[in-house]
Amino acid sequence: MNKIRKGDEVIVLTGRDKGKRGVVSQRVDDSHLVVEGVNVVKKHAKPNPMKGTTGGVIDKTMPIHQSNVAIFNAASGKADRVGIKLLADGKKVRVYKSTGEEIKA
Repeated sequence: MNKIRKGDEVIVLTGRDKGKRGVVSQRVDDSHLVVEGVNVVKKHAKPNPMKGTTGGVIDKTMPIHQSNVAIFNAASGKADRVGIKLLADGKKVRVYKSTGEEIKA
């Protein structure tokens, strides 16, 4: 079970984008994810007439390691850790470590 999933609001803990918040748009692999507005780089693209794309410098959002982000707890307004709680019916749910309340996904 992934502790950070697509659609979660996260806050960046380290790096040049430290303090920025964004929504996870994609999980690239087990340890990397793409966060909207975070780790944006300039990419030089060649024009491709076959695809109908123009060349130039474009902004591209690159993946970031999941250890560099933490889930954002809206109740406290801070970053929080994620724990996994086993319910009575056998289901696993994600909870905030600080408060113990369930994370709405």
